[in-house]
Amino acid sequence: MQQVAIFGGTFDPIHWGHLLVAKTALEQLHLEQVIWVVSKNPPHKQAALFEHRVAMLQLATKHHPRFTVSLIEKKHSGASYSINTLIELSACYPNTHWYWIIGLDTFQTLPRWYRGPELAQMCDWLIAPRLLGGETIPQSESICKQVEQQLKEQSYIINWQLLHTPLLRFSSSIMRELCRQGCAIGDLVPDTVRSYIVNHNLYTNNSE
Repeated sequence: MQQVAIFGGTFDPIHWGHLLVAKTALEQLHLEQVIWVVSKNPPHKQAALFEHRVAMLQLATKHHPRFTVSLIEKKHSGASYSINTLIELSACYPNTHWYWIIGLDTFQTLPRWYRGPELAQMCDWLIAPRLLGGETIPQSESICKQVEQQLKEQSYIINWQLLHTPLLRFSSSIMRELCRQGCAIGDLVPDTVRSYIVNHNLYTNNSE
């Protein structure tokens, strides 16, 4: 049985932190591949056009043989729900043990997702710690255990582990704000992504 991880998100834009997390998952779990899934219509946030976010993700991952960018969300017209993504990918990749890569802040909201408790036990969860309110690794573990307990109270079981990454200090929202301020982001995103953002005038008051 092959071991594959889904890395879902808005990737608005993708940055070095995302790539570090995905590479860590590959090495830590000895995965065959990481499938990147761009949310076409995130239910709780606005984002750049789906086509832009997919293009940037493809540029950032094209030279890594175990990274695959899925366009499974392209045909969806309504809100993007993670459980539907996993069900559809499972049909395309039989005989697969699934993992889901997710940031700590988003993982905290899992019990409130659409069919989140059900999704929780359909795959194993790989948690990327984020430096939110000054958390340490033990505090990150405590937060994950709180999520586990919430699900247990609803009679759902979840398997999770923390990824061995540094506590990440930046996010896509920081990238967007830096772009709006006209600041350089060359050290925070791959050069191909930086060029794409500039060429398409993304994340400014005159964005496409």
